[in-house]
Amino acid sequence: MIAYLIRRLLGAIPLLFGISTLIFFVVHLAPGDPTSLYFSEDSDPEIAELMRHNFGLDRPLPEQYGIWIFRFFRGEFGWSYGHHRPVADVLREAVPNTLLLSSVALVLIFVLGVATGMLSAVKHHSTLDKIITLVTFFFYSMPGFWFALMLLLLFSYQLGWFPSSHMRSMEFIYEGLTPLGRLADRLHHIALPAIALGLGSYATVARYTRASMLEVIRSDYVRTARAKGLPERTVLFRHALRNALLPVITLLGLHIPFLISGAVLIETIFGWPGMGRVIVTGIFQRDYPLIMASTFLAASMVVAGNLLADIAYGFVDPRIRHAGEEER
Repeated sequence: MIAYLIRRLLGAIPLLFGISTLIFFVVHLAPGDPTSLYFSEDSDPEIAELMRHNFGLDRPLPEQYGIWIFRFFRGEFGWSYGHHRPVADVLREAVPNTLLLSSVALVLIFVLGVATGMLSAVKHHSTLDKIITLVTFFFYSMPGFWFALMLLLLFSYQLGWFPSSHMRSMEFIYEGLTPLGRLADRLHHIALPAIALGLGSYATVARYTRASMLEVIRSDYVRTARAKGLPERTVLFRHALRNALLPVITLLGLHIPFLISGAVLIETIFGWPGMGRVIVTGIFQRDYPLIMASTFLAASMVVAGNLLADIAYGFVDPRIRHAGEEER
């Protein structure tokens, strides 16, 4: 297992290098440059050219790429043109917020998706199964941005149950709360964006869990476990669910890219101060260093998510661990 993970990590290096190269040239193919935000058509062209020279934008593109890639892999992400401070400082503030939002959404996806999918499979062809199927198909077919706007309109503006933006209450209110109160305040603010981000993926996980459970509970070893007189709960959780989770784990690994990309819209709608808002702001400001660093970081998270899915595979299916030990 360890040897397999080491090979995957080594294989990720050229992949990330290729992603960084593609990001650089795609960003620079866009019309205009960051200096266009500071000058109008009536501005002195000499001043604009001087700023382009200071930014290094007047150099040939291959030379810009060589300088950028050398500095980037040394951990020097450059200076943000829009935020007027180092890119590393901007990302240091935004990345934990995106990871928090994505992690809460992932927990909702996994817990609710597996629970409802398993319940639907156990109650196969019942009224409850039909209701769950209808609800999951509804969430699966619904655009995430539209659902986010509807949540915002209903629960924030109409009912006033949840805040419409930010991660916590105003500073003077938040500082006066107890530690438990601060936790409740954070959960109160993250509830709507996490639900909006995760519900589409939840429906997919629920459908896959249902299909996998229906296949597993009809297997011979499940019938044998029941014939031995084991309790139904033991049969379902220890024998059936563990094997039914294998395709679901793969699905969760593949959904991590969708969570990160979906966070761009969700964070913008709910005013969540994460990477999504940083990327959108950087695009409008043509902030090359910020766009390239944040996009590369998002790609790295996707690769890390797939590795986590492989590790989870090993815990669920012992055959994968034994295969790794035999390779060593």
